[in-house]
Amino acid sequence: MNVPNTAPELFTWEFATDPYPAYAWLREHSPVHWTTLPSGVEAWLVTRYADARQALADGRLSKNPDHHAEDAQGKSRTGIPGERNANLMAHLLNIDPPDHTRLRRLVSKAFTPRRVVEFAPRVQELADGLIDRFAPQGEADLIHDFAFPLPIHAICDLLGVPREDQDDFRDWAGMMIRHGGGPRGGVARSVKKIRGYLAELIHRKRSHLGDDLISGLIRASDHGEHLTENEAAAMCFVLLFAGFETTINLIGNGMYALLRHPEQRARLQGSIERGETALLDTGIEELLRYDGPVELATWRFATEPLTIGGQRIATGDPVLVVLAAADRDPARFAEPDTLDLSRRDNQHLGYGHGIHYCLGAPLARLEGRTAIETLLRRLPDLRLAADPADLRWRGGLIMRGLRDLPVRFTAPRRPVRQPSADSPQPSTSRTASR
Repeated sequence: MNVPNTAPELFTWEFATDPYPAYAWLREHSPVHWTTLPSGVEAWLVTRYADARQALADGRLSKNPDHHAEDAQGKSRTGIPGERNANLMAHLLNIDPPDHTRLRRLVSKAFTPRRVVEFAPRVQELADGLIDRFAPQGEADLIHDFAFPLPIHAICDLLGVPREDQDDFRDWAGMMIRHGGGPRGGVARSVKKIRGYLAELIHRKRSHLGDDLISGLIRASDHGEHLTENEAAAMCFVLLFAGFETTINLIGNGMYALLRHPEQRARLQGSIERGETALLDTGIEELLRYDGPVELATWRFATEPLTIGGQRIATGDPVLVVLAAADRDPARFAEPDTLDLSRRDNQHLGYGHGIHYCLGAPLARLEGRTAIETLLRRLPDLRLAADPADLRWRGGLIMRGLRDLPVRFTAPRRPVRQPSADSPQPSTSRTASR
Protein backbone atom coordinates (compact mmCIF):
# COMPACT_ATOMS: atom_id res chain seq x y z
CA MET A 1 0.00 0.00 0.00
CA ASN A 2 1.45 3.36 -1.06
CA VAL A 3 0.80 5.81 1.76
CA PRO A 4 0.94 9.44 0.56
CA ASN A 5 3.79 11.65 1.79
CA THR A 6 1.57 14.70 2.19
CA ALA A 7 -1.98 15.25 3.39
CA PRO A 8 -4.25 13.32 0.99
CA GLU A 9 -7.28 14.70 -0.78
CA LEU A 10 -10.39 13.10 0.68
CA PHE A 11 -13.75 12.17 -0.86
CA THR A 12 -12.68 12.19 -4.50
CA TRP A 13 -13.55 9.37 -6.91
CA GLU A 14 -9.95 8.18 -6.65
CA PHE A 15 -10.25 8.17 -2.87
CA ALA A 16 -13.49 6.16 -3.07
CA THR A 17 -11.74 3.47 -5.11
CA ASP A 18 -9.12 2.87 -2.42
CA PRO A 19 -9.36 5.05 0.70
CA TYR A 20 -6.98 2.94 2.78
CA PRO A 21 -3.68 4.74 1.94
CA ALA A 22 -5.29 8.05 2.88
CA TYR A 23 -6.61 6.58 6.12
CA ALA A 24 -3.13 5.24 6.92
CA TRP A 25 -1.75 8.77 6.53
CA LEU A 26 -4.46 10.19 8.80
CA ARG A 27 -3.87 7.55 11.48
CA GLU A 28 -0.18 8.48 11.58
CA HIS A 29 -0.27 12.26 11.12
CA SER A 30 -3.75 13.51 12.02
CA PRO A 31 -5.71 10.75 13.78
CA VAL A 32 -8.56 13.08 14.82
CA HIS A 33 -8.88 15.20 11.72
CA TRP A 34 -11.03 18.30 11.07
CA THR A 35 -12.30 18.31 7.48
CA THR A 36 -14.97 19.72 5.20
CA LEU A 37 -17.25 17.03 3.79
CA PRO A 38 -18.67 17.06 0.24
CA SER A 39 -21.96 18.39 1.65
CA GLY A 40 -20.13 21.43 3.07
CA VAL A 41 -20.54 20.25 6.67
CA GLU A 42 -17.37 20.38 8.78
CA ALA A 43 -16.66 17.44 11.07
CA TRP A 44 -14.01 15.50 12.97
CA LEU A 45 -12.83 12.18 11.52
CA VAL A 46 -11.63 9.64 14.12
CA THR A 47 -9.32 7.08 12.51
CA ARG A 48 -7.39 5.09 15.16
CA TYR A 49 -8.90 1.93 16.63
CA ALA A 50 -8.55 2.85 20.30
CA ASP A 51 -9.98 6.33 19.74
CA ALA A 52 -12.78 4.96 17.57
CA ARG A 53 -13.82 2.42 20.18
CA GLN A 54 -13.82 5.13 22.85
CA ALA A 55 -15.89 7.50 20.72
CA LEU A 56 -18.47 4.86 19.78
CA ALA A 57 -19.21 4.22 23.45
CA ASP A 58 -18.93 7.80 24.77
CA GLY A 59 -22.26 9.05 26.12
CA ARG A 60 -21.15 12.65 25.58
CA LEU A 61 -21.42 12.08 21.84
CA SER A 62 -25.12 12.25 21.07
CA LYS A 63 -26.88 10.74 18.09
CA ASN A 64 -29.50 13.49 18.18
CA PRO A 65 -28.80 16.04 15.40
CA ASP A 66 -30.42 18.76 17.51
CA HIS A 67 -27.09 18.90 19.33
CA HIS A 68 -25.33 19.98 16.14
CA ALA A 69 -24.02 23.53 16.54
CA GLU A 70 -25.18 24.44 13.01
CA ASP A 71 -28.44 26.19 12.17
CA ALA A 72 -31.47 24.36 10.75
CA GLN A 73 -30.01 24.39 7.24
CA GLY A 74 -26.78 22.86 8.47
CA LYS A 75 -28.65 20.21 10.46
CA SER A 76 -30.54 19.22 7.31
CA ARG A 77 -27.26 18.26 5.62
CA THR A 78 -26.58 15.46 8.10
CA GLY A 79 -28.38 12.15 8.38
CA ILE A 80 -30.55 10.50 5.74
CA PRO A 81 -31.81 12.94 3.09
CA GLY A 82 -35.52 13.64 3.40
CA GLU A 83 -36.07 11.95 6.74
CA ARG A 84 -36.77 15.22 8.55
CA ASN A 85 -39.42 16.41 6.10
CA ALA A 86 -41.03 12.95 6.07
CA ASN A 87 -41.35 12.80 9.90
CA LEU A 88 -38.96 9.84 10.03
CA MET A 89 -36.44 11.19 12.53
CA ALA A 90 -37.56 9.10 15.54
CA HIS A 91 -35.35 6.06 14.87
CA LEU A 92 -32.35 4.43 16.50
CA LEU A 93 -29.76 6.36 14.48
CA ASN A 94 -31.03 9.72 15.75
CA ILE A 95 -31.92 9.24 19.41
CA ASP A 96 -30.26 8.70 22.77
CA PRO A 97 -31.38 6.94 25.96
CA PRO A 98 -33.96 6.62 27.38
CA ASP A 99 -35.92 6.69 24.08
CA HIS A 100 -33.19 4.70 22.38
CA THR A 101 -33.35 2.04 25.10
CA ARG A 102 -37.13 1.77 24.81
CA LEU A 103 -37.26 1.50 21.03
CA ARG A 104 -34.28 -0.84 20.75
CA ARG A 105 -35.90 -3.19 23.27
CA LEU A 106 -39.04 -3.37 21.15
CA VAL A 107 -37.29 -3.96 17.84
CA SER A 108 -34.65 -6.35 19.20
CA LYS A 109 -37.32 -9.05 19.53
CA ALA A 110 -37.16 -9.48 15.76
CA PHE A 111 -33.40 -10.20 15.84
CA THR A 112 -33.09 -12.77 18.61
CA PRO A 113 -30.86 -15.77 17.79
CA ARG A 114 -33.98 -17.94 17.58
CA ARG A 115 -35.71 -15.65 15.06
CA VAL A 116 -32.57 -15.41 12.94
CA VAL A 117 -32.18 -19.21 12.86
CA GLU A 118 -35.84 -19.55 11.89
CA PHE A 119 -35.26 -17.11 9.04
CA ALA A 120 -32.27 -19.03 7.63
CA PRO A 121 -34.29 -21.28 5.24
CA ARG A 122 -35.90 -18.23 3.65
CA VAL A 123 -32.49 -16.60 3.10
CA GLN A 124 -31.22 -19.81 1.51
CA GLU A 125 -34.32 -19.96 -0.69
CA LEU A 126 -33.71 -16.39 -1.84
CA ALA A 127 -30.03 -17.06 -2.60
CA ASP A 128 -30.78 -20.20 -4.60
CA GLY A 129 -33.69 -18.59 -6.43
CA LEU A 130 -31.59 -15.65 -7.57
CA ILE A 131 -28.74 -17.88 -8.76
CA ASP A 132 -31.23 -20.08 -10.61
CA ARG A 133 -32.28 -17.08 -12.66
CA PHE A 134 -28.85 -16.00 -13.89
CA ALA A 135 -26.87 -19.26 -13.82
CA PRO A 136 -27.89 -20.42 -17.34
CA GLN A 137 -26.34 -17.27 -18.86
CA GLY A 138 -22.84 -17.99 -17.57
CA GLU A 139 -22.45 -14.35 -16.54
CA ALA A 140 -24.01 -11.89 -14.15
CA ASP A 141 -23.63 -8.62 -12.33
CA LEU A 142 -23.37 -9.82 -8.75
CA ILE A 143 -24.57 -6.49 -7.38
CA HIS A 144 -27.67 -6.04 -9.52
CA ASP A 145 -28.59 -9.73 -9.94
CA PHE A 146 -27.76 -11.03 -6.47
CA ALA A 147 -26.40 -8.80 -3.70
CA PHE A 148 -29.06 -6.12 -4.16
CA PRO A 149 -32.31 -8.14 -4.38
CA LEU A 150 -31.45 -10.69 -1.68
CA PRO A 151 -31.48 -8.36 1.36
CA ILE A 152 -34.31 -6.26 -0.06
CA HIS A 153 -36.66 -9.23 -0.16
CA ALA A 154 -35.34 -10.55 3.15
CA ILE A 155 -35.94 -7.31 5.06
CA CYS A 156 -39.35 -6.89 3.41
CA ASP A 157 -40.30 -10.37 4.62
CA LEU A 158 -39.09 -9.52 8.11
CA LEU A 159 -41.04 -6.26 8.20
CA GLY A 160 -44.17 -7.89 6.80
CA VAL A 161 -44.30 -6.15 3.41
CA PRO A 162 -46.60 -8.29 1.20
CA ARG A 163 -44.81 -10.10 -1.61
CA GLU A 164 -46.87 -8.27 -4.22
CA ASP A 165 -45.55 -4.91 -2.93
CA GLN A 166 -41.88 -5.85 -2.66
CA ASP A 167 -40.96 -4.82 -6.21
CA ASP A 168 -42.00 -1.27 -5.31
CA PHE A 169 -39.65 -1.37 -2.34
CA ARG A 170 -36.92 -2.68 -4.60
CA ASP A 171 -37.39 0.28 -6.97
CA TRP A 172 -37.39 2.83 -4.13
CA ALA A 173 -34.32 1.26 -2.56
CA GLY A 174 -32.60 1.28 -5.94
CA MET A 175 -33.18 5.02 -6.22
CA MET A 176 -31.60 5.49 -2.80
CA ILE A 177 -28.56 3.48 -3.88
CA ARG A 178 -28.28 5.27 -7.23
CA HIS A 179 -28.47 8.76 -5.75
CA GLY A 180 -26.50 8.01 -2.57
CA GLY A 181 -23.47 10.00 -3.67
CA GLY A 182 -25.22 12.54 -5.84
CA PRO A 183 -28.14 14.96 -5.54
CA ARG A 184 -29.93 14.45 -2.26
CA GLY A 185 -33.28 15.09 -3.97
CA GLY A 186 -33.35 11.61 -5.50
CA VAL A 187 -33.01 9.97 -2.11
CA ALA A 188 -35.53 12.34 -0.54
CA ARG A 189 -38.14 11.42 -3.16
CA SER A 190 -37.69 7.73 -2.38
CA VAL A 191 -37.90 8.45 1.35
CA LYS A 192 -41.20 10.29 0.82
CA LYS A 193 -42.65 7.36 -1.14
CA ILE A 194 -41.53 4.84 1.48
CA ARG A 195 -43.00 6.99 4.25
CA GLY A 196 -46.38 7.13 2.54
CA TYR A 197 -46.41 3.41 1.93
CA LEU A 198 -45.41 2.56 5.53
CA ALA A 199 -48.17 4.75 6.94
CA GLU A 200 -50.73 2.93 4.78
CA LEU A 201 -49.28 -0.51 5.60
CA ILE A 202 -49.32 0.15 9.37
CA HIS A 203 -52.96 1.19 9.06
CA ARG A 204 -53.81 -2.00 7.13
CA LYS A 205 -52.00 -4.29 9.55
CA ARG A 206 -53.89 -3.00 12.57
CA SER A 207 -56.81 -5.17 11.47
CA HIS A 208 -54.72 -8.08 10.14
CA LEU A 209 -51.81 -8.62 12.54
CA GLY A 210 -49.25 -11.29 11.66
CA ASP A 211 -45.91 -12.61 12.91
CA ASP A 212 -43.85 -9.83 11.35
CA LEU A 213 -41.99 -6.85 12.80
CA ILE A 214 -44.59 -4.21 11.92
CA SER A 215 -47.31 -6.28 13.60
CA GLY A 216 -45.05 -6.65 16.64
CA LEU A 217 -44.60 -2.89 16.88
CA ILE A 218 -48.36 -2.37 16.64
CA ARG A 219 -48.98 -4.93 19.39
CA ALA A 220 -46.39 -3.23 21.60
CA SER A 221 -48.08 0.12 21.08
CA ASP A 222 -51.49 -1.37 21.89
CA HIS A 223 -50.08 -2.84 25.12
CA GLY A 224 -48.93 0.45 26.57
CA GLU A 225 -45.40 0.81 25.17
CA HIS A 226 -46.31 4.31 23.92
CA LEU A 227 -45.01 3.79 20.40
CA THR A 228 -46.30 6.56 18.15
CA GLU A 229 -47.12 6.01 14.50
CA ASN A 230 -44.18 8.21 13.53
CA GLU A 231 -41.87 6.10 15.70
CA ALA A 232 -43.20 2.87 14.17
CA ALA A 233 -42.79 4.21 10.63
CA ALA A 234 -39.33 5.59 11.40
CA MET A 235 -38.18 2.29 12.90
CA CYS A 236 -39.39 0.33 9.87
CA PHE A 237 -37.77 2.86 7.56
CA VAL A 238 -34.35 2.76 9.19
CA LEU A 239 -34.38 -1.04 9.32
CA LEU A 240 -35.03 -1.05 5.59
CA PHE A 241 -32.49 1.68 4.86
CA ALA A 242 -29.72 0.29 7.11
CA GLY A 243 -30.65 -3.35 6.68
CA PHE A 244 -30.36 -3.69 2.94
CA GLU A 245 -27.38 -1.55 1.98
CA THR A 246 -25.05 -2.98 4.61
CA THR A 247 -25.78 -6.49 3.35
CA ILE A 248 -25.45 -5.51 -0.31
CA ASN A 249 -21.98 -4.20 0.48
CA LEU A 250 -21.01 -7.14 2.68
CA ILE A 251 -21.79 -9.53 -0.19
CA GLY A 252 -20.36 -7.31 -2.93
CA ASN A 253 -17.19 -6.19 -1.13
CA GLY A 254 -16.69 -9.69 0.27
CA MET A 255 -16.94 -11.44 -3.09
CA TYR A 256 -14.72 -8.82 -4.71
CA ALA A 257 -12.06 -9.37 -2.04
CA LEU A 258 -12.22 -13.13 -2.55
CA LEU A 259 -11.97 -12.79 -6.32
CA ARG A 260 -8.89 -10.56 -5.87
CA HIS A 261 -7.28 -13.04 -3.44
CA PRO A 262 -7.42 -16.43 -5.20
CA GLU A 263 -5.44 -18.29 -2.53
CA GLN A 264 -7.82 -17.22 0.23
CA ARG A 265 -10.82 -17.97 -1.99
CA ALA A 266 -9.45 -21.46 -2.79
CA ARG A 267 -8.99 -22.18 0.93
CA LEU A 268 -12.57 -21.18 1.62
CA GLN A 269 -13.99 -23.17 -1.29
CA GLY A 270 -12.07 -26.24 -0.17
CA SER A 271 -13.46 -25.98 3.34
CA ILE A 272 -17.01 -25.53 1.98
CA GLU A 273 -16.62 -28.61 -0.23
CA ARG A 274 -15.56 -30.61 2.84
CA GLY A 275 -18.62 -29.44 4.74
CA GLU A 276 -16.56 -27.47 7.26
CA THR A 277 -17.78 -24.22 8.82
CA ALA A 278 -14.88 -22.84 10.86
CA LEU A 279 -13.19 -20.95 8.02
CA LEU A 280 -16.50 -19.56 6.80
CA ASP A 281 -17.21 -18.27 10.32
CA THR A 282 -13.87 -16.49 10.72
CA GLY A 283 -13.88 -15.53 7.04
CA ILE A 284 -17.07 -13.48 7.28
CA GLU A 285 -15.59 -11.53 10.20
CA GLU A 286 -12.38 -10.94 8.26
CA LEU A 287 -14.29 -9.68 5.22
CA LEU A 288 -16.15 -7.28 7.52
CA ARG A 289 -12.82 -6.02 8.86
CA TYR A 290 -10.84 -5.95 5.62
CA ASP A 291 -13.25 -3.97 3.44
CA GLY A 292 -16.49 -3.70 5.37
CA PRO A 293 -19.86 -2.38 4.22
CA VAL A 294 -19.93 0.66 6.53
CA GLU A 295 -17.01 3.05 6.00
CA LEU A 296 -17.98 5.67 8.59
CA ALA A 297 -20.28 5.27 11.57
CA THR A 298 -23.34 7.49 11.51
CA TRP A 299 -23.29 11.02 12.90
CA ARG A 300 -22.50 11.94 16.49
CA PHE A 301 -22.50 15.41 18.09
CA ALA A 302 -20.61 16.56 21.17
CA THR A 303 -22.94 17.60 23.99
CA GLU A 304 -20.04 19.09 25.98
CA PRO A 305 -16.32 19.70 25.46
CA LEU A 306 -14.32 16.45 25.38
CA THR A 307 -10.98 15.08 24.23
CA ILE A 308 -10.47 12.25 21.74
CA GLY A 309 -6.97 11.10 20.88
CA GLY A 310 -5.50 14.24 22.41
CA GLN A 311 -7.71 16.50 20.29
CA ARG A 312 -10.15 18.88 21.97
CA ILE A 313 -13.71 18.61 20.60
CA ALA A 314 -16.05 21.58 21.14
CA THR A 315 -19.69 21.39 22.14
CA GLY A 316 -21.87 20.92 19.05
CA ASP A 317 -19.07 19.61 16.84
CA PRO A 318 -19.98 16.66 14.57
CA VAL A 319 -17.84 13.54 15.00
CA LEU A 320 -17.59 10.75 12.43
CA VAL A 321 -15.83 7.54 13.44
CA VAL A 322 -14.05 6.03 10.43
CA LEU A 323 -14.63 2.32 10.91
CA ALA A 324 -12.67 1.46 7.77
CA ALA A 325 -9.59 3.23 9.11
CA ALA A 326 -9.89 1.80 12.62
CA ASP A 327 -10.17 -1.74 11.28
CA ARG A 328 -6.86 -1.37 9.40
CA ASP A 329 -4.99 0.06 12.42
CA PRO A 330 -1.64 -1.78 12.81
CA ALA A 331 -1.69 -0.93 16.51
CA ARG A 332 -4.63 -3.33 16.86
CA PHE A 333 -4.39 -5.83 13.98
CA ALA A 334 -1.30 -7.71 12.83
CA GLU A 335 -0.68 -7.14 9.10
CA PRO A 336 -3.94 -5.22 8.79
CA ASP A 337 -3.74 -4.81 5.00
CA THR A 338 -3.55 -8.58 4.51
CA LEU A 339 -6.72 -10.60 3.98
CA ASP A 340 -6.52 -13.63 6.29
CA LEU A 341 -9.77 -15.59 6.46
CA SER A 342 -8.47 -17.59 9.43
CA ARG A 343 -7.71 -14.49 11.54
CA ARG A 344 -8.74 -15.22 15.13
CA ASP A 345 -8.06 -12.05 17.11
CA ASN A 346 -10.56 -10.01 15.15
CA GLN A 347 -12.57 -7.63 17.33
CA HIS A 348 -13.35 -5.40 14.38
CA LEU A 349 -15.73 -2.43 14.52
CA GLY A 350 -17.53 -3.25 11.28
CA TYR A 351 -20.94 -3.12 12.98
CA GLY A 352 -20.02 -0.52 15.57
CA HIS A 353 -19.60 -0.77 19.33
CA GLY A 354 -21.51 0.21 22.44
CA ILE A 355 -25.25 0.80 22.80
CA HIS A 356 -25.57 1.69 19.11
CA TYR A 357 -24.04 -1.59 17.94
CA CYS A 358 -25.93 -2.63 14.78
CA LEU A 359 -29.16 -4.29 15.84
CA GLY A 360 -29.44 -6.26 12.60
CA ALA A 361 -25.86 -7.61 12.64
CA PRO A 362 -26.96 -11.25 13.27
CA LEU A 363 -29.29 -11.14 10.25
CA ALA A 364 -26.67 -9.40 8.08
CA ARG A 365 -24.11 -12.04 9.01
CA LEU A 366 -26.57 -14.80 8.15
CA GLU A 367 -27.35 -13.23 4.77
CA GLY A 368 -23.69 -12.57 3.95
CA ARG A 369 -22.59 -16.03 5.02
CA THR A 370 -25.40 -17.75 3.10
CA ALA A 371 -24.85 -15.65 -0.02
CA ILE A 372 -21.08 -16.16 -0.21
CA GLU A 373 -21.22 -19.87 0.65
CA THR A 374 -23.93 -20.50 -1.95
CA LEU A 375 -22.11 -18.60 -4.71
CA LEU A 376 -18.83 -20.42 -4.11
CA ARG A 377 -20.54 -23.81 -3.87
CA ARG A 378 -22.80 -23.49 -6.89
CA LEU A 379 -20.50 -21.45 -9.17
CA PRO A 380 -17.04 -22.79 -8.29
CA ASP A 381 -15.17 -21.18 -11.21
CA LEU A 382 -16.63 -17.70 -10.63
CA ARG A 383 -14.25 -15.04 -11.96
CA LEU A 384 -14.15 -11.30 -12.55
CA ALA A 385 -15.37 -10.18 -15.97
CA ALA A 386 -13.84 -6.69 -15.79
CA ASP A 387 -10.53 -5.04 -15.10
CA PRO A 388 -10.55 -4.00 -11.42
CA ALA A 389 -9.41 -0.54 -12.52
CA ASP A 390 -12.67 -0.15 -14.46
CA LEU A 391 -14.94 -0.90 -11.50
CA ARG A 392 -16.58 2.04 -9.80
CA TRP A 393 -17.52 2.52 -6.18
CA ARG A 394 -20.69 4.33 -5.21
CA GLY A 395 -20.11 7.82 -3.92
CA GLY A 396 -21.40 8.61 -0.47
CA LEU A 397 -20.23 9.22 3.04
CA ILE A 398 -21.34 6.37 5.29
CA MET A 399 -21.49 3.23 3.16
CA ARG A 400 -18.82 1.63 0.99
CA GLY A 401 -19.87 -0.54 -1.93
CA LEU A 402 -19.40 -1.29 -5.61
CA ARG A 403 -21.76 0.00 -8.28
CA ASP A 404 -21.47 -3.28 -10.17
CA LEU A 405 -19.48 -6.51 -10.08
CA PRO A 406 -19.54 -8.34 -13.44
CA VAL A 407 -18.55 -12.00 -13.29
CA ARG A 408 -18.40 -15.04 -15.57
CA PHE A 409 -18.63 -18.72 -14.78
CA THR A 410 -19.43 -22.03 -16.41
CA ALA A 411 -23.18 -22.35 -16.84
CA PRO A 412 -24.57 -25.50 -15.23
CA ARG A 413 -25.00 -28.39 -17.67
CA ARG A 414 -28.10 -29.75 -16.02
CA PRO A 415 -31.24 -27.62 -15.81
CA VAL A 416 -31.46 -25.44 -12.73
CA ARG A 417 -34.39 -25.77 -10.35
CA GLN A 418 -37.55 -24.01 -11.41
CA PRO A 419 -37.89 -20.92 -9.22
CA SER A 420 -40.78 -21.07 -6.80
CA ALA A 421 -43.60 -18.56 -6.86
CA ASP A 422 -42.03 -16.87 -3.83
CA SER A 423 -38.63 -16.41 -5.47
CA PRO A 424 -37.72 -12.78 -6.24
CA GLN A 425 -38.63 -11.78 -9.77
CA PRO A 426 -36.04 -10.26 -12.09
CA SER A 427 -36.11 -6.51 -12.43
CA THR A 428 -36.29 -4.80 -15.81
CA SER A 429 -34.21 -1.85 -14.62
CA ARG A 430 -30.61 -1.71 -13.45
CA THR A 431 -31.25 0.94 -10.85
CA ALA A 432 -29.08 -0.60 -8.17
CA SER A 433 -25.86 -0.53 -10.13
CA ARG A 434 -25.96 2.96 -11.57
